[in-house]
Amino acid sequence: MSLFYDKGLRFTCQSGCRYCCAVEPGFVFLSYSDIEKLIKHLQISSKQFLEEYCRKVPFGSFDYVSLNERPNHDCIFLNEKGCSVYQARPVQCLTYPFWATVLDSKKSWEEEKKWCPGIDVGTLHTKKEIENYLEMRRGVEPAIWDKVLNF
Repeated sequence: MSLFYDKGLRFTCQSGCRYCCAVEPGFVFLSYSDIEKLIKHLQISSKQFLEEYCRKVPFGSFDYVSLNERPNHDCIFLNEKGCSVYQARPVQCLTYPFWATVLDSKKSWEEEKKWCPGIDVGTLHTKKEIENYLEMRRGVEPAIWDKVLNF
C-alpha cells in the first residue's frame, strides 16, 4: 500500500514558534515510562513529581496523568530557552508531528501545517524514521494517577 509519506516528510521545529508547547490548552498524557524518565531526570520522588508538575484528568473510572499547564497554557516545562526537560521529554512530545492522526492522510498533514511552521521545512525524515515514531506511540497507555503514587 502506498502512503503519502513513502518518500519521507520534512520537519524541523522553528525557533521561537513554541505553539505545540504553549498558546492552546491541551494535554500531555504521560506513560509510566515517561514518568520514570522525568523523575530520574529531575531527581525527585514520584509524589513530588505529581504534586509539582502534573494534574489529574478524569477519564471514566480512572484519572490519567497529564503535565500541568501555566495559566497562559504554556507547558510547565517550557521556559524562555525552550523545553527544560528536552532530553527526558515525553514520547508525545518526542514524536510530534509524526502522530497517527496527523499522518492519516495528506490532507491531515496539510491541516496540521496551517499552524505548525516546521511542517514541510528542514530535515527530511525517512519513511522508516516516521514508522519508528508511530511505533513508539503504538499501544502506549496513559499512566493512571493512583498507580503512579506506588512508584
